[in-house]
Amino acid sequence: MAEEVVLLGFWASPFAMRVKIALAEKEIDYVSREQNLFNKSSLLLEMNPVYKKVPVLIHEGKPICESLIIIQYIDEVWKHKAPLFPSDPCERAHARFWADYVDKHIFPNAQLLWARKGERQEAAKKDLIESFKALEGELGDKPYFGGESFGLIDIALIPFFNFFYAFETLGRFSMEEECPEIVAWAKRCSQRETVSKSVVLDQHKAYEFVLELMAWHGVK
Repeated sequence: MAEEVVLLGFWASPFAMRVKIALAEKEIDYVSREQNLFNKSSLLLEMNPVYKKVPVLIHEGKPICESLIIIQYIDEVWKHKAPLFPSDPCERAHARFWADYVDKHIFPNAQLLWARKGERQEAAKKDLIESFKALEGELGDKPYFGGESFGLIDIALIPFFNFFYAFETLGRFSMEEECPEIVAWAKRCSQRETVSKSVVLDQHKAYEFVLELMAWHGVK
């Protein structure tokens, strides 16, 4: 593969957005190859034969899969600018814990929110709100999760800002009322150039995609 850095992604994927933000923070030039999740390319299947999903970072012809692993790879390979992880080992482990928390609590509950009805949907909504409140507690009064430094936890969570309208509409609640500090943090992050040019900040477009995804899975 001729290009040194290639990203296989999809415009609505919060996980691909994470990688775009990390690359932007490091000022790394790359080629973006948009994928069709409903008709996966031979390149995607070749580069990620196990999970067959985006994102995949291809560096010098070698694939790296899974967004948090890719972010760590980017931070270790391109050390010259904008560290994405804390330098202290304990703080680094702490950041990994909360990034993993996002993967285990925000995305799964979001999926359940728009894939379930009735009591099961209400349970997913409750768990989603509680998860955001836990993250709000971790954020505290800091501008970013890492204090003054924008880093791993921010990168892991901020792409989900694009889906706040979908959460609110399908779950019938207000993020502003439930988690005002998370909303303020998300707006603050969205002002960063590395975020604004990497995250498709169009919540209504993201909501339409969620509806399309629900229809594709037969959820009405």
